[in-house]
Amino acid sequence: MSDDTYTPPKVWTFDPENGGQFAGINRPTAGAREDHVLPEGDHPFQLYSLGTPNGVKVTIMFEELLEAGFSDAEYDAWLIKIFEGNQFWSGFVDLNPNSKIPALLDKSGPERFRVFESGSILLHLAEKFDYLLPKAQPARAETLSWLMWQMGSAPSMGGGFGHFYVYAPERYKYPIDRYAMETKRLFAVADMQLARTEYLAGSDYTIADIAAYTWLGNLYHGAYNRCDIFLSLDEYENVGRWIRAIDARPGAIRGRLVNTQAMAERHSAADFEALDQSLFDPIRKRPDLL
Repeated sequence: MSDDTYTPPKVWTFDPENGGQFAGINRPTAGAREDHVLPEGDHPFQLYSLGTPNGVKVTIMFEELLEAGFSDAEYDAWLIKIFEGNQFWSGFVDLNPNSKIPALLDKSGPERFRVFESGSILLHLAEKFDYLLPKAQPARAETLSWLMWQMGSAPSMGGGFGHFYVYAPERYKYPIDRYAMETKRLFAVADMQLARTEYLAGSDYTIADIAAYTWLGNLYHGAYNRCDIFLSLDEYENVGRWIRAIDARPGAIRGRLVNTQAMAERHSAADFEALDQSLFDPIRKRPDLL
């Protein structure tokens, strides 16, 4: 046992200096820290987000809807700078009391209402537009099962592996090994399924694919300091085939650019015209644009 082994005290107390890169924003409390009204555009949907895997799920969904001809799915995407604490603005907390991106304001009908948590937003939009979610069983159950699989898996890949491999102030073998093992296991789960089916829930592309793609695709393409090499992710050939297929979808290409350094905010389809056209290459070259 090493000399720096931690022995938990009888009662835990918050150490604000022990948060690494997140020390300035992480606290064991909830609620707004600053009064600030969120901006609002004219489109039916107002998205407040950042181009992280969870945020990109929703922008891909919107762009897939628009690509499919659902003109009523027009949206404004506003940038929430989480390292500056925008998620603790009173206006954002009103939309998501958990202070996590993404958060959605749906004002498409007679009554405005909030939707928060990325999986919930995907499900809401899929049901509203009757798109990318089967109505009939067992296809619907299979899609929702894989959607919830991703929602349960993300903390292991992001807050677990990603945190201890990249963001933690000090590197320790045990947590990195623990979450590297779990991340590879999750890739193996997806790889086994994708050996049997074209997409996660079967032969059709669904919201389950959007949800899982943003996480698995980011890691597969080298996020977290080229973790694709560290984790030998090229071993998962079926996952790679599936990722490359989604990489090339126009909706996915556009969606993964929104709320990033490439496009801080998105208010109309014309906003994409000003971007470097190399960003629209179907062969994805960069894991993220944060």
